[in-house]
Amino acid sequence: MSSQGRVILAGVPLGNVGDATDRLRDALATADVIAAEDTRRARRLAADLGVEPVGQIVRYDDVTEERHTDGLRDRAVGGATVLLVTDGGMPSVSDPGYRLVVAAIAADVPVSVLPGPSAVTTALALSGLPSARFCFEGFPPREPGKRRSTYAALASEPRTLVFFESPRRIGKSLQDAAAAFGADRPAAVCRELTKTHEEVRRGTLGSLAEWAEGGLLGEITVVVGGAPPPSADDAPDAAELARRVALAEAGGVPRKEAMRAVAHAVGISRSVVYDAVQASKRDMH
Repeated sequence: MSSQGRVILAGVPLGNVGDATDRLRDALATADVIAAEDTRRARRLAADLGVEPVGQIVRYDDVTEERHTDGLRDRAVGGATVLLVTDGGMPSVSDPGYRLVVAAIAADVPVSVLPGPSAVTTALALSGLPSARFCFEGFPPREPGKRRSTYAALASEPRTLVFFESPRRIGKSLQDAAAAFGADRPAAVCRELTKTHEEVRRGTLGSLAEWAEGGLLGEITVVVGGAPPPSADDAPDAAELARRVALAEAGGVPRKEAMRAVAHAVGISRSVVYDAVQASKRDMH
């Protein structure tokens, strides 16, 4: 056990073991504790890299993260080097790690990172969409209503958006994104990054939703172009404004907030959107 305990977050290959760094090999070989999202995958990675870990390999995933964090922190306080690895990519980025980092910092335990692969930046670079400014939104909510609400709140975001998504939900998720952002919004779906069956499909949200309707296989990252600058000249008609508000409401967004979001996205005053909603209600009667 080392005299100075520490926590190391290591980026591991997304799929191609050739992306592993020498520093990752050394850390796997020498760490006192390896906290792994999947212990079997961690052992397989070490074997593929020709490394035989000397430290204990323990499970540290979404299920065990909360109850194992204190124990791992205490091991580091006691002088152990704790190496944190996920199934692929960088810990803490939609994967376990954040709690351990916070706990280590609070206990004055040094924390360092071994840079490595990231599905977020890999997909962003491959998408062909603007990358100077972007925001990562993780996994959209599983529940359709909450997912639609999330997308509605992001409809006017000017930065490029990056999401992870389940292969089982990708079709419905893209449909909801097309409804919230507009079917003609440019996007890219990146599947199985760095692996044998890597695929990048670029197009509009509408065309991608149709392509993925039956679901896809593998791990998926979605990149969506940011909202274009609003222009009053391009404002939708009253019926379309009312439809957008109704869509946001169906996703759980309160009416006032939905009208405010639609007005901001289109670049018009909220009173115009309000009048459109009221007109739609009169037409229904």
